[in-house]
Amino acid sequence: MSFLDRIRGTQSEEATATNLPSRALLWLIASFALLLSPQWDRLPLWLIAACAVLAAWRWLAQYGRVRLPGRLLRTGIMLVLIGVYVATVQGRFTVDTAASFFVLAVGLKWLETRSVRDFYVLFFILVYLASVNFLFHQEILWALVNFTGIALLLVGLQVLNAPELPGGMTSGWRRLGGMFLKTLPIVVLLFVFFPRMSPLWSVPLVSGEARTGISDTMRPGDISNLAQSSERAFRVTFGGEMPAYRDRYWRGLILDYLDGETWRQGQQEPFRALGRVAVDGGIGELEPNQYDVLLEPTDQRWAFALEGSRAVSDNVFEDSADLFRFRRPADSPVRYRLALESEASVAETQNAVELRRYLQLPQEGNPRARDFARELRRTMDDEQVVRTLLQRFREQEYFYTLRPPAMPEDGIDSLLFDEKRGFCAHYAGATTFVLRAAGIPSRVVVGYQGGENGAGGDYLIVRQYDAHAWVEAYIDGRGWVRIDPTAAIAPDRIESGLRDAVAEEGSFLENNWASPQRYADVALVQWASLQLDRINYQWQRWVVGYQGQSQMDLMSRLPGGFGMRELGYMTAGIVGAGLLIAGLISALQMRRGERRDALRRVVDTWHRLCASAGVPVRHGETPSVLASRLAKAEPAAGDSARLFARMVNSHYYSAGKDDEGVEQLKRMRRLLATMKRQLRRSGTRTGRSSD
Repeated sequence: MSFLDRIRGTQSEEATATNLPSRALLWLIASFALLLSPQWDRLPLWLIAACAVLAAWRWLAQYGRVRLPGRLLRTGIMLVLIGVYVATVQGRFTVDTAASFFVLAVGLKWLETRSVRDFYVLFFILVYLASVNFLFHQEILWALVNFTGIALLLVGLQVLNAPELPGGMTSGWRRLGGMFLKTLPIVVLLFVFFPRMSPLWSVPLVSGEARTGISDTMRPGDISNLAQSSERAFRVTFGGEMPAYRDRYWRGLILDYLDGETWRQGQQEPFRALGRVAVDGGIGELEPNQYDVLLEPTDQRWAFALEGSRAVSDNVFEDSADLFRFRRPADSPVRYRLALESEASVAETQNAVELRRYLQLPQEGNPRARDFARELRRTMDDEQVVRTLLQRFREQEYFYTLRPPAMPEDGIDSLLFDEKRGFCAHYAGATTFVLRAAGIPSRVVVGYQGGENGAGGDYLIVRQYDAHAWVEAYIDGRGWVRIDPTAAIAPDRIESGLRDAVAEEGSFLENNWASPQRYADVALVQWASLQLDRINYQWQRWVVGYQGQSQMDLMSRLPGGFGMRELGYMTAGIVGAGLLIAGLISALQMRRGERRDALRRVVDTWHRLCASAGVPVRHGETPSVLASRLAKAEPAAGDSARLFARMVNSHYYSAGKDDEGVEQLKRMRRLLATMKRQLRRSGTRTGRSSD
């Protein structure tokens, strides 16, 4: 046989080795498609298309429309797809890219799924894929998607083992539901009481994918683009009264270096070793001056806080300039706690060297703004310059708009003296420029302003369209003072939000037609959106965020208080009780099985007795028919045989109590002994024939 013939033979042999039931394979493919959906927003399109083609190839091969590839062709396909993957990754080997490679490996597995063993291998791989999904999405909706995918796998497993079972689909779901209800109490108890210990290692989810949110640079149009997004930035729960809308300035970071038209951080963030942020920052009950923030993933280190706050939880710390930072980038939802200081803060003093960097300006550009600043400075002190500039914004026809015009090279001059139309980033940058040109140290602060009430008014939802930029100026004797030109130009933006500020313009979320927040006038849509958000919020706080500190806080409320040792004892007790209950159930089922086996032995003895009387049991014959044939062959034992057959039928087809079944089994044994004596007296010999 030639080499090519051997290859063709191998391919033909492998291509025909498809011994899986079609329905079981269909459930497996459906589960794969469902478990891929949580990662569709981060997987490259070529990888999604490759997985779809590979799964479709396997499905078509099931019906003989195509042939599964042989070993050499499979190897070639694998090498090509891995080559595309390596070219796409471009040296970025992270948890994100590793998860993508795992998805590729799952897709390739379809081409060698031929036997029952392969089904089981792919079954466990898909269960692991469901757990990988939780690295990227912990919302309750995606949790339900993952659990549904696993349920499809379990149904497929039942179909695999009983493909021809009548009513297999209905009974499969019923059995699955029964197992779920039986195990749910144990799972809940273990979730609540099993000690939550810190992991031995921590792997960051470093990703090359961009996330929606503010960045460490600001160009004139950046925040206006962000204002078209209704994605959540964070949620806040207050221990006392919520601050007024106009006081909700959530400080995030400071931009103090102007590079052309781009504001940047003058001092770069220090390098931090890889790791993950502790996601649990809840510490007991909220005190009246405290508030909890549940931050959506940003892949950045900055946290958002109200002015005059201090850190309460240990997963966040205060940096310079009254800013708060995580020790690692927030690559997953993070909950942290802060407190508002009740006492008035003392004016912060800074030396001249430190303040000099807040006067930096490019050497050239925007000459009219520079002249305007020098003119103000000739006759006014720092506070008068600030008041005059804000008064100009109030009295002249400056407009706050989400549709700012394109600015020429000297954009600040054009904004202040020509166009007079811009967004918060435009006005904050221009104000900082003028103040610096007038010799007043100033800086741009970027964060969020506002926040809408969640369902029931229990917490605030701050969205990306609440992103905001304002100015802080250093005034002798007062320290850093907040100056917001947007409050002078469009007070509605600060008092009630972006929607009211641009209502006349009609530009609120104009590019985001699918957002529920766009349809504020539809009460049902808003109600449903807030209820769904509340469910997700509680899920994030009490399920996803149920970590060590939250667990200890909950345990401390129980009588006597619980520590880690007591939790260990309780967990051991729960596991022991669960095993004991499972053992009792197994023993009961075994006892019932023994009773069924005892009946089987009695019936088998009867069958042997009939065979010895020359009446062998025929395939598919009922007890009544067998008793009739025995009565015809041996009339002396006829009545006993018919009664015995009725008792067998009664045992199998009537729902009696267990003690009745035991008593009936005793009567059947006595009746069987009677039949033996009757046959013995009639002279029955083994091997006697009967029709």
